[in-house]
Amino acid sequence: MIAPRTTQQHTVFEDAQGLSLGVFLCGLGLHILTHIGLITGQTAGMAVIVSYLTGWSFGPVFFVINLPFYVLAWKRLGPVFTVKSMISVTFLSLVTEFLPFGFTLGAVNPALGAVIFGCLTGLGLLVMFRHNGSLGGFGVVALLVQDTTGFRAGYVQLAADAVIFTVALALFPVDIVVYSLLGAVVLNMIIAINHRRDRYVAT
Repeated sequence: MIAPRTTQQHTVFEDAQGLSLGVFLCGLGLHILTHIGLITGQTAGMAVIVSYLTGWSFGPVFFVINLPFYVLAWKRLGPVFTVKSMISVTFLSLVTEFLPFGFTLGAVNPALGAVIFGCLTGLGLLVMFRHNGSLGGFGVVALLVQDTTGFRAGYVQLAADAVIFTVALALFPVDIVVYSLLGAVVLNMIIAINHRRDRYVAT
């Protein structure tokens, strides 16, 4: 006979290490992505595009773009989720600023780089979701839709990415957008397949 599952609350230490790991993995993924000149979806993708077009640093742009989504998160997903997301976004902004000083990359095949980005960032976000955090932005909307309708968060994010990449086609070469889309598909499929509230509940 299979014992019933029980839900245990994460300790502060467990949340801290989980969110730190998730943010670091996402930071590594974004470092590779921007090194090879690709883009991504979600608010991170918006920040990357703005950074490329203006020359502004990704970290501060990403931080500012996320600010409006905190209001939605606070009202619909609660203060704990919102505070964790704010800390995570701030940490990621800092990680992406300082990683290039200690982690220099050489030549990276764009297709392989896109897949590595998708795997690292997908795993990073998955860890963060399981500790009731996120990187804000459309991730907040995706989690809200999944919790209220059951429609998978990964598919919600993939739909948002489709809009961003359609706009990107008017701004970047087709091969850049295609490679970038590969990374986004890998990322969102990891989340769609593995992030299941009916199998894992974070408290």
